[in-house]
Amino acid sequence: MGKPDALQTIFRILAINPGSTSTKIALYENQTLVLEETIRHSNEEVNRYPNILDQRQMRLDCVLYSLKKHNIPLSLLSAVVGRGGLVDPIDSGTYIINERMLNDLEGSSRTVHASAFGGILAYTIAKSQGIPAYVVDPIVVDELDQNAKLTGFPGIERKSIFHALNQKSVARRCAQDMGLEYENGRFIVAHMGGGITVGAHRYGRVIDVNDALSGEGPFTPERTGAVPAVPLIHLCFSGEYTEQELVDKITRKGGMTAYLGTHDLRKCERLIKEGDEYAVLVLESMAYQVSKEIGAMFAVLEGRVDAIVLTGGLAYSTRFTGCIKERVGQIAPIKVYPGEDEMLALAQGALRVLQGKEKAMEY
Repeated sequence: MGKPDALQTIFRILAINPGSTSTKIALYENQTLVLEETIRHSNEEVNRYPNILDQRQMRLDCVLYSLKKHNIPLSLLSAVVGRGGLVDPIDSGTYIINERMLNDLEGSSRTVHASAFGGILAYTIAKSQGIPAYVVDPIVVDELDQNAKLTGFPGIERKSIFHALNQKSVARRCAQDMGLEYENGRFIVAHMGGGITVGAHRYGRVIDVNDALSGEGPFTPERTGAVPAVPLIHLCFSGEYTEQELVDKITRKGGMTAYLGTHDLRKCERLIKEGDEYAVLVLESMAYQVSKEIGAMFAVLEGRVDAIVLTGGLAYSTRFTGCIKERVGQIAPIKVYPGEDEMLALAQGALRVLQGKEKAMEY
């Protein structure tokens, strides 16, 4: 891969953020957005491939076609950056995609998630042009305090799997807005979307956070969150469900979806306006559990917090954030940053390296 030119002032960065049925791309000139597109993949299209990694060429062709359609030659690019997948636990930062990381992204011995295509496609495109390829703060960023890892069950250890990219980006933004350096601040960040993760950020490191992928933390629009272990064990051995059916119940068909038949908070709020008291209970209970998790992170940070940050899609709901503010507003100032800007966060991570402000980390 080529090295960044220290004398260059304008860097054109292609960011790639794949989901299960979409591939988002964005082109930036430094931090200025030039192009953004979400390429949709129908269920029929992705279901043609029994192995998720078999989608590689299809997704690559879609990205290349989109760039060609918008008259953007690959030769204009300075770097390509992608969302990272489930590689080994790593520190926060911008990583150059090397052969080892590529092998782990493609490795059949680990869980493969669509996010892996971010790194795979970034590497493929960048290699064809002799330019660097990066990933930024993938979901496996692990900065947990040792006290946060023990579960009480030897052989099962808590893992750090969370919305690292958006949490880190929004925490930096909040710190800047408050006139602080992120590395000098103490923040509680709640990313609230289909999954909800609440992290304790102490001086630039996330020292504790719930692993929503494994069933920790609050219930969410799609996930059960933490459930009592013994009843769940009984259910596992009841013969009523297969292993995959229970995993689906916990990760995709739980929470608000199980209670109300929808993962869309806007539909829940419409039910509330129509007088549905059960919908009120579900929404307020989800906010209650988020508040409890924020309280736990307050203890992790020894009761000293510069701000509580609410972000993600659910943060657009003033009803939902209002419920949280009522419970934890006395702890610290609450800052709300609705939605997420992961594409810009990816580009900013690559740009810091290209401009020489950070050194790319090795996997």
